[in-house]
Amino acid sequence: MSGLLERLRGCGWRMTSQRRVVAEVLDGDHVHLTADEVHARAVQRLPEISRATVYNALGELVALGEVMEVSTDGRAKRYDPNAHRPHQHLVCSGCGIIRDVHPNGDPLSGLPAQERFGFDVSKAEVTYRGLCPSCV
Repeated sequence: MSGLLERLRGCGWRMTSQRRVVAEVLDGDHVHLTADEVHARAVQRLPEISRATVYNALGELVALGEVMEVSTDGRAKRYDPNAHRPHQHLVCSGCGIIRDVHPNGDPLSGLPAQERFGFDVSKAEVTYRGLCPSCV
């Protein structure tokens, strides 16, 4: 059983065949699929799965904190199952591919105290942009 499926079983998510297929499609490293891509892959495994069921399952997974929504440059939201391991994203400015990256150091340490304006900062989201090897 995969990491995402194990986590979902552990949190008591009712595992219907449709939900299981959505979780299986999302499971893996560097997975950042749109809802339509999740649906297209899910249909290959379970032809009767509806788009609404996929959207509902994705919404539940986000609400549970098991999947993150990732938005870049006004493109369609993507769904990242790597919600439990701190990471940043590397985005290709050409084709939009997203890769998980794990830079050294704490991104919060780069924000000086005088630039925090009294905020109690708890999280930093850093996105690295460039061109992937296919787009160079």
